[in-house]
Amino acid sequence: MPAQIFDPENTRYEVPIDVHKPAKLTDIANCDYVVSYVKRPFGLVVRRKSTKKVIFNSAVAAPLIFADQYLQIGTLLSTKYVYGLGEHRDSFLINVDWTSRGYWARDQSPRPNTNLYGVHPFYLNMEDDNNAHGVFLLNSNAMQIDFQPQPSVTYRTMGGVLDFYVFTGPTPNAVVQQYTELIGRPFMPPYWSLGFHLCRWGYNNSATMKAVIKRMRDSKIPYDVQWNDIDSMDKKLDWTYDHNLFADLPDIVKDLHAHGQHYIMIVDGAISSQQPKGTYPPYDNGLVDGVFIIDPEDGKPLVGRVWPGDTVFPDFLHPKAFSYWYKVAADFHKQIPYDGIWADMNEPSNFVAGSEDGCLYNNLNYPPFNSPAILGSKLYEKTICPSAAHNISSHYNLHNLYGYSNTKISDMVLRKLLKKRSIVISRSTFAGIGVHGGHWSGDNHATWDDMYYSIPEMLNFQLFGAPMIGADICGFLDPTTTELCVRWTQVGAFYPFMRNHNGWNFPAQDPAIFDTRAQGAMRKVLLTRYSLLPYLYTLLHYSHQDGSAVVWPLFFIEPNEKTFKIDRQFLWGSDLMISPVLKPKTFSTKAYFPKGLWYDFYTGNMISSAGLYMFLDAPWDKINLHVRGGAIIPTIEPDVTTTASRKKKFSLFVAADSNGTSRGELFWDDGESFDTVKTGKYTHLVFTGAQNNVTSEVLASGYSPPTELYLGHVLVCGVAKGPHQVLANSKPAKFMWFPNSQVLNITNMALSLTHPFTITWS
Repeated sequence: MPAQIFDPENTRYEVPIDVHKPAKLTDIANCDYVVSYVKRPFGLVVRRKSTKKVIFNSAVAAPLIFADQYLQIGTLLSTKYVYGLGEHRDSFLINVDWTSRGYWARDQSPRPNTNLYGVHPFYLNMEDDNNAHGVFLLNSNAMQIDFQPQPSVTYRTMGGVLDFYVFTGPTPNAVVQQYTELIGRPFMPPYWSLGFHLCRWGYNNSATMKAVIKRMRDSKIPYDVQWNDIDSMDKKLDWTYDHNLFADLPDIVKDLHAHGQHYIMIVDGAISSQQPKGTYPPYDNGLVDGVFIIDPEDGKPLVGRVWPGDTVFPDFLHPKAFSYWYKVAADFHKQIPYDGIWADMNEPSNFVAGSEDGCLYNNLNYPPFNSPAILGSKLYEKTICPSAAHNISSHYNLHNLYGYSNTKISDMVLRKLLKKRSIVISRSTFAGIGVHGGHWSGDNHATWDDMYYSIPEMLNFQLFGAPMIGADICGFLDPTTTELCVRWTQVGAFYPFMRNHNGWNFPAQDPAIFDTRAQGAMRKVLLTRYSLLPYLYTLLHYSHQDGSAVVWPLFFIEPNEKTFKIDRQFLWGSDLMISPVLKPKTFSTKAYFPKGLWYDFYTGNMISSAGLYMFLDAPWDKINLHVRGGAIIPTIEPDVTTTASRKKKFSLFVAADSNGTSRGELFWDDGESFDTVKTGKYTHLVFTGAQNNVTSEVLASGYSPPTELYLGHVLVCGVAKGPHQVLANSKPAKFMWFPNSQVLNITNMALSLTHPFTITWS
């Protein structure tokens, strides 16, 4: 349900991003809500039609104020169980007991009670009957959101209009689907991007890079993507590389490609403005195209200071931004054939306050009302002057969109340049970022708390429609420890985007640098991740098609007082539960099991739960994984790259429910072509398990792989009686049955997945 409050007599700034308002959002007769108005004081009330529950009520919260640079409105919450409203470091469940959050994108190492890199004014609220709804305020100005224990929430924003959207669910995942229907569905990543990524700031030269790549290969640790930070650049200039220290970089990238691996490099948001004329095309071309953000005092590009010194800032909302960015990207690609872009420092970050010349004293740089609850006292701290002029408006209005627009243009460039799927990972984000790229949680520290906070961050970005999210595994700042790095690798193996990255002058922390025991633990969990990538890829397919979340909090499948607070466990989709160790010197973990049957992913052992906590063994080399009864999880034989693994046989993990039935799906294509669903170049299978059989249905078989897709192995859990024979497509199959775990292990098959199969036992 959309609702906009604006000034009918004056044109005001509105967020310049496309939102898709499907017909059903305005077809009130078919929607589960009714709207009413209260005149004094003015208020808007939205009630769920089916249950009569109020889900939005501004009549009894903070009064409506609509001034030029101060807009205020509030609403009651249905319950205290509210999530989202990021980007902030906090637990997943928001504390509504007189807390505040500021919203103004900032280059800030994550810490609690601080505005961070991105802005997402969307929340999900559970109702007391376990229905869910969502509320989105489409506003990009500096903002403060206050929470009161009524419970209620108050918005205070410094410009624009009040453009609200209410999503009625009624399930939490349906809320996310409806939200992404508005802001855009998440992009479909290439398969290779689901592999393990490795980076550091401080390789210092290509010899060090080659040594890391060699020891990773020698250790047989799965590894798909190598990155570079700014130390590979020539004088820290975007779209360059150091021809002395990194002279071998073109050959390194060629070698990566020859081994089925990929390469991503960093591109900061600011462009050096102090290179001699005619020597640095990213600046020279930008001047000609007029794409830089302007200082309104002199009409020239605003000059700040970032890594290379004096810099200017491309206006990525400028009509010529794409052609400008494409040219510099294409020219550099001829030197270094990169496979993706890391969009960093794009809040935009600035090492001086506002500009080299400061900021004019006006109502944009010094607003007449108090600044929101953000770090620092001025909007221009660590960024550019709010009065700076973009092509369509002021930076005061557009600041929070800078990372979004940078990512969108970079995504468009890669699509045209590579002509296949790629990936952009951005530090700064706004609503809709998931359409164009992913996110990592920024400059974290090598601490156990930082590892824990990566889970709420990941869950929040599922709500925000940006499922490709991760954190710098083992920590970016400060030296890590072997124990922390092992445990973090175990957690990180279940981030959709998995990258190990550390900072300048800290010891190397790539998996192969550790002792053989630690390497073994990391290798083990990486092989587990690689085996599960078909399941993750299928989840990402559905996210791309219908907006479903990829990583779920436990309350998505069982909403209750216990699960509403859980953010130390999580799920891939509805069927794979991850219960990590998040404390040092700990070899067991307390895990909640939602009602039903659950099966240990490693052994197939069954747990029957009425909704309870259990203590699980968690030795050094194990992260606990459990499959929900009723699910079938497709896996693949892992290898050291996704390129190699995709040539191997598939397996199925069949987890029977209390009725002995199960179901699962596999979406498969070439892993890199655009729009394979539209073109029909994909394979889509449904697997069904019953009391004594597993069958497949081929919904689509339009993908013709280089080698046939085969099913080689099926593990069936919950088989109470040992069979005498197993038949695969009517032919005897090799099997073993384990009475203690009631697991049937069927091996040594080669069943084509492009044709229906039937496996029976008796």
